[in-house]
Amino acid sequence: MSRRWIQNPNRCSDEYLDGIEDFIEFARRQNPGATRIRCPCRKCNNTLWETIENVGFHLVRNGMIETYSIWNLHGEQLDHASSSNATRMDSVKPIVDHNDQVMDIIEDVFPFASTNISNEREDDVPTPIDSAEFEQYEKLLKNANQELYPGCESFSVLTAIVELMHGKIKYRMSNLCFDYFLGVFKRMLPTDNCLPKDHKQAKKVLNGLGLGYEKIHACKNNCMLFYKEHETLDTCLICNESRFKMTSQNRTTKIPQKVMRYLPLKPRLQRLYMSTHTAIDMRWHKEKRVDDDVMRHPADGEAWKEFDRTFPEFAADPRNVRLGLATDGFNPYGVLNQHHSTWPIFVFPYNLPPWKCMKKEYMMMTVLITEDPGRSIDVYLRPLVDELKDLWTNGVRTYDKSTGKMFTLRAAVMWTVNDFPAYAMVSGWSTKGYMACPVCKEDVTSGWHAGKVCYLGHRRWLPWDHEWREKDKEFDGNTERRLRPREWSGFQGVSTKLYLTWWRGSYEWPGGGSAYFYGLGAKNKLKMNYEQKVDTEPE
Repeated sequence: MSRRWIQNPNRCSDEYLDGIEDFIEFARRQNPGATRIRCPCRKCNNTLWETIENVGFHLVRNGMIETYSIWNLHGEQLDHASSSNATRMDSVKPIVDHNDQVMDIIEDVFPFASTNISNEREDDVPTPIDSAEFEQYEKLLKNANQELYPGCESFSVLTAIVELMHGKIKYRMSNLCFDYFLGVFKRMLPTDNCLPKDHKQAKKVLNGLGLGYEKIHACKNNCMLFYKEHETLDTCLICNESRFKMTSQNRTTKIPQKVMRYLPLKPRLQRLYMSTHTAIDMRWHKEKRVDDDVMRHPADGEAWKEFDRTFPEFAADPRNVRLGLATDGFNPYGVLNQHHSTWPIFVFPYNLPPWKCMKKEYMMMTVLITEDPGRSIDVYLRPLVDELKDLWTNGVRTYDKSTGKMFTLRAAVMWTVNDFPAYAMVSGWSTKGYMACPVCKEDVTSGWHAGKVCYLGHRRWLPWDHEWREKDKEFDGNTERRLRPREWSGFQGVSTKLYLTWWRGSYEWPGGGSAYFYGLGAKNKLKMNYEQKVDTEPE
């Protein structure tokens, strides 16, 4: 019986699913009457016992151990010669050359470092890198080819740094702890080794791999960012607070009041197509997904299909990225500081297959707010919103490693994922008080009962001839004759005001008029009549 299906990366293919059925049938035949068997998926690794139904589910979700081609732990017999000397098949790991892996990373970062300049004008040929990028490429290549110490063939300088930094992140090692062990390793190695002495030097070596972040100063009261047209200001335009803290006059560097870390989204999306490991998977939702009316992936949902019908030009290229955005606040210090709140903002590429799109390896943190933004999280979202608008309108030229050609990458945010309190901060609609419902908005039915605000009027959503509409004693003493609340669009009614507050900048409206926003406190300074433009959609 052929078992090539174990190596098949597409777990939704007929070959893979048929192979799982063959395995389940084999396990039932070899273990008659057994309700639980060892699970050979990559996560359970033949060490956990699961029901036969769960084993089939695990194999689809996680995949089978690639080296488990002889099912000896499920009753398959081995010949005497092989069984006496062979080790357990599930414990055998493929031999991986870490130096080759690091070279693959460099090739993903600079996929066209050696491209001929004569091809620069061709649209489907990548543009050669500039002198600064080529200098970074040469530095990385030098560190990748340089031995950690004379005679060391298993580790180059770059391989050692990548391995150590990976361990630091994986096991949550602090910078001080990392510096200590790095110093210990450096003393253990021969004196002429090239290992960096501390974390700061190791980061300098890895800077050439890209995917860094920007520090953007913010107002102390969360009024505005000192960003783009306000980058040179020293005081806030709204509250007149100083941008920097008061320090001694002898200090040469200024300390900002608040700092936001912004991690640009474009290079991270480009890297998904520049890497051989993900370039093909980014088109999975269109080319390999099985459309059989079974919900396995967001692409099977009605929202995705409606988006394709609304924007056919965007949907025509499967390489355009559909994103999800999630955020929430937490206290990284536990009970040590009850007033601190950190807000990371993550983006998820939903183009990837279901067994990858929600893995932490593909979650992209775009914004890190290290202090509580209060009600002004939209102020900190401005760089991300600007970049998302540009990705939707203009896109960015990207190299597709799977085809060897350039294309214009566009992106759209399909969903936001957050709890109800975070929903209030992200959307701008308060989820507390008498008008807390984001669906009914101003047409909500609420009242004070038993010491708290209660939300009534749910019978309005029932069909007009529903029997519960006539019942009064069972509910609030009144029959329900009202129609269901109006379903507002994102640009109508009060949402227009929220939309203007969210998309900060200078905008022109159809029919004339413009507005300029700095912060939530600037609403009263606007020279615009909102009420006349309730149903007008901004350009």
